[in-house]
Amino acid sequence: MIAAMTSWRPTLADHPGSRARAIADAIGADIVAGRLRAGDRLPPQRELAEVLGLSPNTVMRAYTEATRRGHVTGEVGRGTYVRPADPPRARPATLARPVDGPIDLSVGLPFPGDAGRALATTLAAISRTDDPAALLDNASAPDPAGQGIRRGPATAAAAWLGRLGLPAEPQRVVLTNGAQHGLFAALLTLLRPGDTLLCENLTYAPLKAIARHLGVRLEGLAMDGEGLDPDALRAACSAGRSDRPGTGRAPTVLYCTPTLQTPTTATMSEQRRSRIARIAADHDLTIVEDDVFGFLPPDRPRPLAAFAPERTVFVTSVSKSMGPGLRVGFLLAPERLTPALASAVTVSCWMPPPLMAEIVRRWIEDGTAGRLNDDQRAHAARRQGMARELLGGQTFRADPYGPHLWLSLPGHWSARSFTAAAERAGVLVNPAETFATGPAAAPAVRVCLSHEVSDERVARGLAALATLLDAPAGTGPLVV
Repeated sequence: MIAAMTSWRPTLADHPGSRARAIADAIGADIVAGRLRAGDRLPPQRELAEVLGLSPNTVMRAYTEATRRGHVTGEVGRGTYVRPADPPRARPATLARPVDGPIDLSVGLPFPGDAGRALATTLAAISRTDDPAALLDNASAPDPAGQGIRRGPATAAAAWLGRLGLPAEPQRVVLTNGAQHGLFAALLTLLRPGDTLLCENLTYAPLKAIARHLGVRLEGLAMDGEGLDPDALRAACSAGRSDRPGTGRAPTVLYCTPTLQTPTTATMSEQRRSRIARIAADHDLTIVEDDVFGFLPPDRPRPLAAFAPERTVFVTSVSKSMGPGLRVGFLLAPERLTPALASAVTVSCWMPPPLMAEIVRRWIEDGTAGRLNDDQRAHAARRQGMARELLGGQTFRADPYGPHLWLSLPGHWSARSFTAAAERAGVLVNPAETFATGPAAAPAVRVCLSHEVSDERVARGLAALATLLDAPAGTGPLVV
C-alpha cells in the first residue's frame, strides 16, 4: 500500500554541500533511519521548494540525484516514491565488513558508500574504449611524474590537488600505490639509516614500522590543541649533535599531519602552518605533509605545502574518499625531488596499477570523485552527531567532519586497560600506545566512526564505551 508523504521535510542543517545534494542526502539518511519507508511519496517538487524557500529547479536536481542513488523512483503524473530496498546480494569475501561479532571502532577505513555503482559504470565504459588492453601493459620506461603511466592521471591529480587549495603542475605529481606507499617512497628518498625523523609525539602508527624498516630514529615532538607545537620543533632543530643518538646529524625532515591529525583530530590554523613553514626554512627542513583526510572539512585551511612549496612533499590518496581498495595516491613535490621520488616508487612497486589510475582519472574528470567525497563528508558528520549524543557527558576531541574521535579516560583507567575492558564488552578501539613515539602515552583511545556499516552497531558500541567510562573505579567493566 502506498502512503502519501507530502508532509515530509528534510533537515538540511545536518547535511553539508549544495542544497540539492543536502536534500538528496537527507532522503537517504531518513530512509536509513526509518523516517521514510518503501512506497512513501515525497512532496511535489514545487511544494517542497516553497516550504524550504528554494527554487523548483533545486528540488528537481535533488530528486534527480536521489533517483541516481537508487533511493527513489519517479513516475510522470504520479509523483516521486521511495524505492523498496534491493534484495541483498552476497559481497566478495574480500569486501565484506562484519555485521555481527565485535563492534570494530578501531579501523580507519571510509564508509562503504555508493562507489560500487560508479565503479560498475566506469568499468563498462573502459571496456568500450578502442584499446582497453593498453591498461594491462607494462610501463617499460618510467618517467619522473607519471611512472610510465599515461600523463592523464597526473594531470587529473594536479586538478584535484588544486581543489584542495594547492596549485599543482602535472610535472610535480608522482603517482603512488596509496598514501602509505607514498610516505614510504618520500622517506626512502629523503633519509638514510641512522637519521632522525621529527614527527608529532602521537603519530600515524605505520610510520613507526616504516622508520624501523629504514633504520631511522623517530623523535616525537610535543603537541597542543592545534597539533605540532612550533616551540618544540624549533628546540629540536636547535639541539646540539651530542644530544642526539644515531648519526648525530641535525634533523633534515619533519613528518606531520596538519589537518585532522591521527589520532588526536587536531587541525592547525593557517597562522600555525605559516609559523611551522618559517621554522622549516630557518633550519632547512624538508616537510612531509600527510593530508589523507584533508578533503573532509568543508572550510579547510590551506595545506602546509601552500606555505612552503619549495620544501614540502605533500602526500595524499583517494583511499579515504573513494575506496580503500583503490590503491592510488599522489605526491606533490618540488621539481628537484620528483626524479628521486619516482625512482623510489619504481624500485618499491614499479608502478601504480594503470587500471586503478584510469578509474581515478575518470572519476576526477566526470565529477564522481567530488560526489563520493561529499558522501563521505555527510556520513562523517552524521556519525559525529551520534557520538556527541551518546558520549555527551564524556571528554573527547573531535572534528564535526572527522572520521574518528580522541576519547580521554578518567584517572582510574589506563589506555591499555580500557581497551582490554572495551574488547571484553564487544567493542574494539585503539589505545594511545599504538600511536606514541615514546614510552609514555596519554590516557586516551582512538574511536573510529566510519568503518562499521551499521549505524545501529556504532550506536551500541558508543553506548558500551559510555557505560564503561561511567562505571565507578574498582567496579570492573560491564559486559553488554
